[in-house]
Amino acid sequence: MAKTKPVVVVTRRLPDVVETRMRELFDARLNTDDRPMTQAELVEAVRTADVLVPTVTDRLDAALLAQAGPKLKLIAQFGAGVDNIDVEAANHRSITVTNTPGVLTEDTADMTMALILAVPRRLKEGARYIQDNAETWEGWSPTWMLGHRIWGKRLGIVGMGRIGQAVARRAKAFGLSIHYHNRRRAPEAIEEELEATYWESLDQMLARMDVVSVHCPHTPATFHLLSARRLKLMKPSAFIVNTARGEIIDEMALIRMLEQGQLAGAGLDVFEHEPTAEPKLLKLARAHKLVLLPHMGSATLESRVDMGERVIINIRTFSDGHRPPDRVLPSML
Repeated sequence: MAKTKPVVVVTRRLPDVVETRMRELFDARLNTDDRPMTQAELVEAVRTADVLVPTVTDRLDAALLAQAGPKLKLIAQFGAGVDNIDVEAANHRSITVTNTPGVLTEDTADMTMALILAVPRRLKEGARYIQDNAETWEGWSPTWMLGHRIWGKRLGIVGMGRIGQAVARRAKAFGLSIHYHNRRRAPEAIEEELEATYWESLDQMLARMDVVSVHCPHTPATFHLLSARRLKLMKPSAFIVNTARGEIIDEMALIRMLEQGQLAGAGLDVFEHEPTAEPKLLKLARAHKLVLLPHMGSATLESRVDMGERVIINIRTFSDGHRPPDRVLPSML
């Protein structure tokens, strides 16, 4: 007798090639409208699915998971971060959680490097000016649109995982000196390759950096890791870039410092209250102090297809009775 295909509920639209493969392999229930599921729709999904494939836009807390049906045994997250899932509650209900680490590393690192360049060099402001004033632009001037050099500056990386290391490799090629703070010190071989200086004290590192780039996951321990107190340790000439999670930075404190000239600028791809962007951030973005992007750090077709393939591998491995390669445990967070 042929094995019954697992019911796989996917909460958002995925690339066509991924959805086609899912239809072939599973009893796939797809979201063709590509809008976030309502709370009622998520409840129905966890009640009926063998496997749920959520994204960062889906809040799977303990209250929701308490309504899961007995068939739900796997949550295969389409994404590397799992801060939208109560992994502890899932584990308590014997629901395995997986994610898609590694496949978005290079694309996110590219976007981070783009922001590290864009903010000090005022790229957004320059692009907007030539679009709006092409007919009146008087040409090159020795003192106009001056930004800041990044070559020779100090880059402080908060979180030296896969993405942090990928950013460090790019930044080193641009002539920045690499510094980092991490929960655990990186292996000696990594430090030697990147010529990276480890700071056990985040406070001391922040006070000495010209650019700070955030790459740690959002967990209860990292919520507002860059608090108002820590942000005030940074030099007024420093820039901050965040392509990780908005909740890691105290957003209102950052806004106040930018408004008061206590920081030179910021590049943000993520926000504390997504999908809402704080109006004061939008106002600051009209000046050259701030570059805002709509959470597009890993937004390449290649990355999204690779993420889908990792999801499929995790589902197939689990369905075959084996431990999926990208299982997430509470102890890992």
